[in-house]
Amino acid sequence: MTDPIADLLTHIRNANSNGAKATTVPYSRIKKEILRVFKEQGVILDYFPEMQGKRGILRIDLKYGPDGEKLIQHMQRVSTPGRRVYNRVGDIPKVLNDLGFSVISTNRGIISDVEARKLNLGGEVLCEVW
Repeated sequence: MTDPIADLLTHIRNANSNGAKATTVPYSRIKKEILRVFKEQGVILDYFPEMQGKRGILRIDLKYGPDGEKLIQHMQRVSTPGRRVYNRVGDIPKVLNDLGFSVISTNRGIISDVEARKLNLGGEVLCEVW
């Protein structure tokens, strides 16, 4: 697998479009941190690291609205292994006029764009969600 973050986003996007309650992805620390940001922003219910054999998995419980409407309308990978995208704190784009959020990898860990602006940090823009 050349891009595990794109794989995570694809798993969530496919499960969301099928209306599934949960999905699983192979465990990695960066995926766990991205899911932590998703949970803080309220687009997933929860995630659970589980051990299966040598490698673990992450079980992701998806969140839907009261009438079953999808909370995640769009997920997009911004920085790829072939094209890294770095932004300073003043250049971090607002996603859909702050209706969405982006996930940023900084020297203090993986955080949302809102938190990066509060901490005055720039970094690599991993993905955008709305």
